[in-house]
Amino acid sequence: MTEMVYGAVPTHVGEPILPKWWRTVDRWTLSCILGLFIVGLLLGLAASVPLAARNGFDNFHYVQRQAVFGCSALVAMVMTSMMTPTLVRRLAVIGFACSFVALAMLPVFGTDFGKGAVRWYSLGFASVQPSEFLKPGFVVVAAWMIAASQHINGPPGRLWSFGLCITIVLMLAMQPDFGQACLVLFGWGVMYFVAGAPMLLLVGMAGAVVMGGMFAYGNSEHFARRIDGFLNPEVDPRTQLGYAADAIREGGLFGVGVGEGQVKWSLPDAHTDFIIAVAAEEYGLVLVLILIALYATIVVRSLFRLMRERDTFIRLAGTGLVCMLGVQAMINMGVAVRLLPAKGMTLPFVSYGGSSLIATGIAVGMLLAFTRSRPQGGIADLLRGHERG
Repeated sequence: MTEMVYGAVPTHVGEPILPKWWRTVDRWTLSCILGLFIVGLLLGLAASVPLAARNGFDNFHYVQRQAVFGCSALVAMVMTSMMTPTLVRRLAVIGFACSFVALAMLPVFGTDFGKGAVRWYSLGFASVQPSEFLKPGFVVVAAWMIAASQHINGPPGRLWSFGLCITIVLMLAMQPDFGQACLVLFGWGVMYFVAGAPMLLLVGMAGAVVMGGMFAYGNSEHFARRIDGFLNPEVDPRTQLGYAADAIREGGLFGVGVGEGQVKWSLPDAHTDFIIAVAAEEYGLVLVLILIALYATIVVRSLFRLMRERDTFIRLAGTGLVCMLGVQAMINMGVAVRLLPAKGMTLPFVSYGGSSLIATGIAVGMLLAFTRSRPQGGIADLLRGHERG
């Protein structure tokens, strides 16, 4: 009866790791990730050719790089998903510590590549964005702290995780990278809510975010320019938002045809932040709905599996990871249709970008490790545990 309710899978003594992984992993989520990667390569074939021509590279230069980055991300995802939750937590702590130091050193050694925000390290042959690797590590570390605070005589993990969150948000805002800062704050807020935060505190946090946004608007030209552009009822057709809006309108239901789109010749970020505009123009609303369905399936499947999980740490970390993935996809698509201000955020597994692809692969690998079917023990064991507590 317990296995029927909690989805437990009996342990096979001496079973090889690969068959055991395949038997316990969420194959629906895995299939959706592969689908997103294939769509990303398909869109990259269309979106990155003009950029390669402008930079003097071979037509498929960026597609080949995306394939390499994507395959690396898939390998990292599968390897991470084979780990135990304890090993994932140790990996996350190490990765978070390294990423945190790298983020702190950005003002000294980082570069902005002419985009007005110091977010990257230039390695010559490639660039690295520390914040992409920081996010999954932070979610797991914060979940560990919050879960530890629920133990009898446990540490003040909620306070520690909040202090860590605010520190990261301030560091990201200084770059400035308000999009990633909001994403980190959202990820922590979701975990805190799932852990049983009082509603009054969450309302207070929302108010603090609004006050912080007002302060940023008055003191950051970068932030104010994006908000003003979003609130302006008329879109300048020569801006990225203007080009994206025109492309989405032109695409209609079924698109203008493969390779027939024009927005990729005008948008400098057509292969990254505005890849959804290329998808909507050439393949129409149909492909956009398919992408939304893939992301929704990942989020819903993962949350349902996490609902059956008894371990507080696993439940919190998995929820934070999948909600952050879903919200990032929503923000990217929302910016393209002017539902949200411009954020400079990639579409997970679809947009071009080495840091984004590999970091997302690691994050989804952690999620798959947390949502794997595992023996949960009997209900009587749980009750005895509460009695002992």
